[in-house]
Amino acid sequence: MPSDKHLGRVGGISAIVGAVVLFVATMLHPMDAHPGDAPAAFAEYARDRFWVATHLGQLLGVVLIATGLVAFSWKLRAGHAGVWALLACLAAVASVSLAGVLQAVDGVALKFAVDRWSASAESARAAAFEAAYAVRQVEVGLASLMGAFFGLTVLLYGIALMLSPMAPRWLGVFGTLAGVATAISSVVQAHTGFSEVAMAARMPSSLSVLVWSICIGIFLLQTARTAHNAA
Repeated sequence: MPSDKHLGRVGGISAIVGAVVLFVATMLHPMDAHPGDAPAAFAEYARDRFWVATHLGQLLGVVLIATGLVAFSWKLRAGHAGVWALLACLAAVASVSLAGVLQAVDGVALKFAVDRWSASAESARAAAFEAAYAVRQVEVGLASLMGAFFGLTVLLYGIALMLSPMAPRWLGVFGTLAGVATAISSVVQAHTGFSEVAMAARMPSSLSVLVWSICIGIFLLQTARTAHNAA
């Protein structure tokens, strides 16, 4: 059986560091042009020398957060909460898989496409733009699906937390609300793309998930400290 002390430490540190890494990487993402304005956004992306590194940083952040959540599932394994924690763990794994595919499209393929468009001769520029725009639409689909799964993940953990006697109830309520908000914003994005409405809904919901992840990390570290003192 895994050591609760070490599991809490690894999970807690992973959740906190992952949230910080994801936030920093997202802040380094080019944001001057609105993502819904494809020509302006593509021109900005083509100028960015750190595009791939930024998106790999975002993927690393998601992987670390998911690592913390998997550790958290083990902590919540007992009783009725354990059923929901197991489902949440499966959703977290699915979210990481979608995040990997998303960054392959957004972090790598889209960069190649916009670079080719930017360097194209005038006669080929329209065709190159349409190719890049097609990659962009695949990105929209993956981003909305990943957001929906991540929202589902947080929602399921919120339910598990509210059923568990070992965690504060507010943490479960916070997770439930953040998960629902993230899922709703992702559905809006699936219907409208990178629209003003979708971005306005996505940013606060994503930030709430990051804050919740940090709270989960702190809680795991506290349980590790308790396990150490009891040993």
